Amino acid sequence: MSEPGSFDAFDDDFRRRLRYLFVWRRDVRRFRSEPLPSGKLERLIEVACLSPSVGLSQPWRFVVVVDLGRRQAVLDEFKRCNADALNAYSGELAGRYAALKLAGLEQAPCQLAAFADCATEVGHGLGRRTMPEMAEYSVVAAVSMMWLAARAEGVGMGWISILDPLRMNRILDVPSAWRLIGYFCLGYPEFEDDQPELERAGWEQRRGSDACVLRR
Repeated sequence: MSEPGSFDAFDDDFRRRLRYLFVWRRDVRRFRSEPLPSGKLERLIEVACLSPSVGLSQPWRFVVVVDLGRRQAVLDEFKRCNADALNAYSGELAGRYAALKLAGLEQAPCQLAAFADCATEVGHGLGRRTMPEMAEYSVVAAVSMMWLAARAEGVGMGWISILDPLRMNRILDVPSAWRLIGYFCLGYPEFEDDQPELERAGWEQRRGSDACVLRR
């Protein structure tokens, strides 16, 4: 392999292994209790910040949640929202939903919230006049970069969306202009699998790319 920075640095073997990384990236809900090594979370955040952003606005704001009181408040908020979500289902689907494990908040050693600073003046609004939601999309891209980097280091990452965004701003004491993109649990997974947990549980099946491609 050539030196980093040259155009032929990424050979077929690298591309094969990169695709293997994509296949084994999982939304993890079951974590071991051991902590991550010192500095690992910070390095993963640094990778996230290499992501592209609209107008080079870099609107991502990461909140590392270490306070036990705030963590408990997040867990309580999840339980409240999850109960509401369960009430929206009925019959057999409600039973399947109730059986799902949708968070790792009580096991994961690291918890992290990702916000989009939609009021940032960095980037001077470039690319957001017609699509202001590009700020949020930029943070999603950063999260995806972090997720793959975590997987490459054997770290599991789980995205929790069953939370009320406005209440989360208050729990984490962040500006009201910040919009919650996701709350994440990180740690070493209990087991490795290349199949999504929701697929294993029979909730839904992964579809191939042909199901989501149109040609005009």
